[in-house]
Amino acid sequence: MKKLALVATITAGVIGLSACSSGDPEVVVETEHGNITKEEFYDELKATAGENVLQNLVLAKILEDRYEIDEKAVEEELEQYKEMYGDSWDDALSANGFSDEDAFRDQLRIQLLQQEAMIDGIEVSDEEVQTRYDRMQTEIEASHILVGDEETANDILAQLNDGGDFAELAEEHSTDTTSAVEGGQLGYFTAGDMVPEFEEAAYSLAIDEISEPVQSTWGWHIIKVTDIKDAETELEDFADISDSIRMDIALSRVDQAAFADKLNEMIDAANIDVKIDEFKTIFEREEPNVPDTDGE
Repeated sequence: MKKLALVATITAGVIGLSACSSGDPEVVVETEHGNITKEEFYDELKATAGENVLQNLVLAKILEDRYEIDEKAVEEELEQYKEMYGDSWDDALSANGFSDEDAFRDQLRIQLLQQEAMIDGIEVSDEEVQTRYDRMQTEIEASHILVGDEETANDILAQLNDGGDFAELAEEHSTDTTSAVEGGQLGYFTAGDMVPEFEEAAYSLAIDEISEPVQSTWGWHIIKVTDIKDAETELEDFADISDSIRMDIALSRVDQAAFADKLNEMIDAANIDVKIDEFKTIFEREEPNVPDTDGE
């Protein structure tokens, strides 16, 4: 089941820090053992979560000003979550720290805005979207042997070509410990489930065919396809899901380090002036150390 992918944070919908001015004697909780004032509540929030709250609120303001999303997309995403969780939806919200559905909707909106920022400038061709859609109609069963370098991968491939047993070699050499104990078996998957390099190689193989070494972010793979079948779930029409497919492909190409730099540039350009003394420096970044090229 798809987990609630959003981190539950205190947002403007829960409490605005600026609304709780220091020195406010208003009582927000009454008990027989003493009351909690708004000032106490504010001070505790500042001490325990203030930095994260302010950073999230500022980032939300920046993203909302720079990017746009269709509210229909927010509602469609929300409905997917509700459909998956069914009768346990309210429990799922509570377990993940959301006070109600509106709080989750607000956070979902920020997440979708962040995705727009992440894929800004990433091009995905119509041909790539069509290829992904076509592949999604097929499921592949495969095994792999994952190793750390090309030399080892080539050595294992040579052993396979000489009649070596794929499962035995996987158990002996694969660094993917989860699949290694199963002889390298990965089970069935479809387009979008694996990293792009692995997917491209797997969908080019016939049953019982073994790939050349394939490099991905995980290392070097040797892939063996053991079965190919039609997907059990019928796909929606291409026109209905092409935008979603395009988004998935674009997100798979995001360079996280480059995106972090992009966020920092947006923050720098926002001319942020924090008025709360404790948090005046939370948006400041240390300048990187520049090596002394003079050797001094």
